[in-house]
Amino acid sequence: MKVIVAKTAGFCFGVKRAVDTVYEQIENASQPVYTFGPIIHNEQVVQDLEDKGVRVIETEEELQNLTDAVVIIRSHGVGPQIYRLLEERGLTVVDATCPFVKKIHRIVEEQKKDRRVIIVGNRSHPEVIGIQGWGDERTLVVETAEELDNLPILPGEKLCVVAQTTFNYKKFQDLVEKFEKKGYDILVLNTICNATQERQVEARRIASEVDAMIVIGGRHSSNTRKLYEICQKECKNTYYIQTLG
Repeated sequence: MKVIVAKTAGFCFGVKRAVDTVYEQIENASQPVYTFGPIIHNEQVVQDLEDKGVRVIETEEELQNLTDAVVIIRSHGVGPQIYRLLEERGLTVVDATCPFVKKIHRIVEEQKKDRRVIIVGNRSHPEVIGIQGWGDERTLVVETAEELDNLPILPGEKLCVVAQTTFNYKKFQDLVEKFEKKGYDILVLNTICNATQERQVEARRIASEVDAMIVIGGRHSSNTRKLYEICQKECKNTYYIQTLG
């Protein structure tokens, strides 16, 4: 039996940077260490960090109750209201937001002045929630063509379209094409991470050439789910697993 391992397998730059940051804080911090949300959508890594004393904070209310602590912002990023809250509480902040996500924050903050921002992505994903926080009341999230048809966009509005860094590249292209066919004044900024695109292209190619495909990753990982969907279209014998057990 021949086994092919994807060259792009493993953590992306942003996630590796965030995980390494937490381990560094474990070694060096003199205060209790918390992450705002799981640092990564990988239960094994999160459990190992918890075993080493790192605690996960899930809500703003929990943040408001913290004192004398280090809070690490995960790679997915957060909206400006979280930064304000952390500053008000006087907490030590370690920002591990992926630089590619930070770039989207800056784009949205700037473009909202002149255009309605449309975020292509999963509205319940923490990255998208954070990105939307840098927008305004006009900022919208769309994931499917059906949703696009029902967006409350006024005739003549100027639009800026950005994407969740881990969004399916082919789906993003299809949605952009549909926007353009509607004749909007549209500025399209492809903010899908290069590493995501490369993985999706490689996964599609390998899946089209093999008898069975195994996608390994956390059950809540956006990256892993999208890779699974892509591979399943090319290879019916595609399996999504998290651990050896």
